[in-house]
Amino acid sequence: MRPALMSLLAASLFLFAPASYAADEKDSSDILGNWTFQTKPYRDGQCLMSGTARLSPNPESGVYDCELTAVEVCSMWGRSVVQQSCTARRFGNQVSIRSEIDQFLESKIEGLLYVPDNFALTIQSSKRMYGSLVSAAIAPAEFIRSEEGIS
Repeated sequence: MRPALMSLLAASLFLFAPASYAADEKDSSDILGNWTFQTKPYRDGQCLMSGTARLSPNPESGVYDCELTAVEVCSMWGRSVVQQSCTARRFGNQVSIRSEIDQFLESKIEGLLYVPDNFALTIQSSKRMYGSLVSAAIAPAEFIRSEEGIS
């Protein structure tokens, strides 16, 4: 009887392990909160974008409200700082961020055409997402969760 009981116990551990692992994975990929991001250089290495994003809850499942501040530095036209509102949609481990420009906080060239910054990302963990800037230019991008400090 003991071997049968041990077999049953081993089988039940095997069956329940994937379910608890899946629950842990879901928690580890929570994307709410503050993020910093940076692209790789683009436009033949002349531009680089970095910034911050805050993802907050939305009543619709899989949708997040967000705010994004992008800092684009290009050797040919200087630095632009643009505040944007955005919507993030999550599909499994994929996140799509679509932005609208709220205001220009800084711009070196008068009348510079600036296109909203959109991103297509893959969630690696609760601390990192990676993918691409998909805007007037396309470039690899990485989002890292901001560490909340105590002041």
